[in-house]
Formats: sequence, structure tokens, C-alpha cells
Amino acid sequence: MKLEGVHHVTAITADAPRNVEFYAGLLGLRLVKKTVNQDDPTVYHLFYADERGDPGSDITFFEYPGARQGRAGAGMVHTVRWRVASDEALDFWQKRLDNHAVAGGRGSLAFVDPEGLRHELAIVETDDEPLLADHPEVPAELALQGFDGVRAFSPDPDRSREFLAQTLEFEPRGAERWEARGEQRGGFYEYDTAPESPGIGGAGTVHHVAWASPLDQHAAWHERLAAAGAQVTPIIDRFYFKSIYFREPSGVLFEIATIGPGFATDEPIEHLGERLSLPPDFEHLRSQVEPVLTPLPNPREAAAAR
Repeated sequence: MKLEGVHHVTAITADAPRNVEFYAGLLGLRLVKKTVNQDDPTVYHLFYADERGDPGSDITFFEYPGARQGRAGAGMVHTVRWRVASDEALDFWQKRLDNHAVAGGRGSLAFVDPEGLRHELAIVETDDEPLLADHPEVPAELALQGFDGVRAFSPDPDRSREFLAQTLEFEPRGAERWEARGEQRGGFYEYDTAPESPGIGGAGTVHHVAWASPLDQHAAWHERLAAAGAQVTPIIDRFYFKSIYFREPSGVLFEIATIGPGFATDEPIEHLGERLSLPPDFEHLRSQVEPVLTPLPNPREAAAAR
């Protein structure tokens, strides 16, 4: 039983309109679902991904207007790493990201979003399907191709070693680097030395990283985690996928999310993300939540108008 790499990464924003402008506008991802945080339906949960909303390309944000600026520390993911195809792609993104870029090296480029969340682009040779979004300003051959993995801070990575290897069946790929690879996709999880300053949850920080499970294996993952002594939640039906949550021994919040049913469950794929989507259990709240949510533009219409 193997996990199929990263399913999604969820972070926090204090400014949904600026978030849409950056991820759907500048990065060229597709806003595939505009919904609410199911644990706090007064705030947005925004999902950006490839054209189909596939797991493996899906970065999501909870919007808490006015949230304090966060800072990654021990037990937190600090960098989201994306795949690109070539040096030409890195050159394109170096120019397009302009003042957002913070560092470049052979085969990679680091940048931050407007709230300080750190990303890396890396040239990756893989047989995994490239997960691409359509954007009029981003040629397909230069576009982001989905996640390569995430990097986290830990003061003592050794305490996570047995859990990652035995319980989650991650494969070691170096001293502090692990790979979750299934039949279709893979993704990396890597540790860096934690800074002395403690982390602060808030805008520009990662809330959790989710790993992808085939739907028919999800219950078995729950049983395995419980048997290993992890403090795992019950299986939660998020309508678009099912989820379980737990912390790995270094403190990072993990989720295992199912591949499917998917974002086209309640709206046609050609119109993903254009309206506020509420799962059936939340539809009765529409008249209450729509007036308090920040109005957002349709990024596809905005891109077409430029």
C-alpha cells in the first residue's frame, strides 16, 4: 500500500483577491474550486490546480482577512517545490516572477508569494504525467507541471524516521529526504534544520500537506495509523475527497486525502471555480456566508480581457 505523492498543500492567506491574482494570474494555475472552509464556513477555501483539478497540482488557501503575518518554524512546512521541464522554463519564470524571485541556482529557482510563502521551481525528469493549467500568458511547455514535494523544518528528523519508513512506507532518498511513490505519481518530503525562532501560524504559512490515497485504500490507511499509535482523526467526508489528519513525529500536520470523487462532482469541468460551490451539507448556509465573503473576480475572464 503506497501513497501517490502529494495530493494538495493548504496554506493561509489574509487577502483572497491578491491571492487569486498571484496564483491564478501570475503563476498561471486554474482556480478550480471556490468554496468554504468546512470547519469554519465563514471563510473561503480556494483551490488552484491544473486544468482538471488533479491531485498532485493542487495548492489551497484558507482566507482569514486581517490574519497576522506568519513565520515557518519547527514542525511546519516552509517550502513548496514545483516541477518544470527545462532551463527555458526557469528563464521564463525568472523574468515573469521578477521581484518575487529570491534565489536561483543550477536547475532551480526560489521565490515567495506576496505574503512570504516560499516556493521552488525545479527541473525534474520524471515519467509522471505533467499536470498543466491553460493560461494565455504561459506557454504549455513552460508551465508548472505539478508538485515535486515539500520541505519542512525539524529539530530532530531522526524521531520521524521509523514512522515515515514503516507506517507511511516512504522510501529514503538521502539523509533527510523521503519519497512517497505509488503506481501513478511520486512526491518528496525533505527536512531542513529548524530555526531557533519558533514558528508562527498565519498568513504566508502552510497549514498542512496532504498525501494522495486511492479511494479503496483510505480506510486501511486509517487503520494502519491508529495501530501505529498516531492520533488520527476519524475519516471526514469533504465531498470532493475524503480525509484523515494526524501529526507526524516532527510535528508537521499531515492529511491523507482520497483521489476522487473530484472537483467536477458539483459543477462541469469547463466551469470549475466560477461560482461559490457549497457541498450539500453546507448549501443551507449560502444566504449567510455569501454576504460575508470577499467578492472575487473570475480569473479566466480577467486573463482573457488583458
